[in-house]
Amino acid sequence: MENEEKQMTGEESLKIITEMINKTKTNIRQSSFHLLFWGWLIFFCSLSEYLLFKFTDFASPWYVWYFTIPGVIVSLVYGFVKGRKETAWTYATMLYVWTWIGFMFAALVLFIIEWKSMESIAPLILTLAALPTLLSGCILKFRPLIIGAASFWILALVAHFGGPGIAPLAVPAAMLTGYLIPGYMLKRKNSHDAV
Repeated sequence: MENEEKQMTGEESLKIITEMINKTKTNIRQSSFHLLFWGWLIFFCSLSEYLLFKFTDFASPWYVWYFTIPGVIVSLVYGFVKGRKETAWTYATMLYVWTWIGFMFAALVLFIIEWKSMESIAPLILTLAALPTLLSGCILKFRPLIIGAASFWILALVAHFGGPGIAPLAVPAAMLTGYLIPGYMLKRKNSHDAV
């Protein structure tokens, strides 16, 4: 009788551990929303800035970046609402969330420091964005994000050394390879795992 009770407790423990691991996977994989949201927002802002600069005589094409301000609000509200619904906050989830919050503050400080020379900020932001992307790929054990981080570093070099014809296209290319493709792959993987 005692052996059956101990065995049952062991099975229950294993079930609880398995449930926590599955919840962590689900919680973090919801991050595909942020990858896709920011990927598309930055893709359109960077491409719009390039097109306005190249094909119009609009004096301040960088104004399109003001769309990121409501983007931050949308992202924070979404994260807050989803976070309140979480039943278990694991170490991996907290590490993931704080990695991206750290990136947000670092990017804000970088914008404040470099506001007078915004034309040189793209390589710096891409270099910086590669770090949370790499860490997210490692936390999730999701290789496309790790490859996406490497593409950010390569495209940061293109943004710096590419010249006026190629350099402005490095950011939209980085959004495709670093956020959008991995984001859609993560979303598809999450929907397959849910089935």
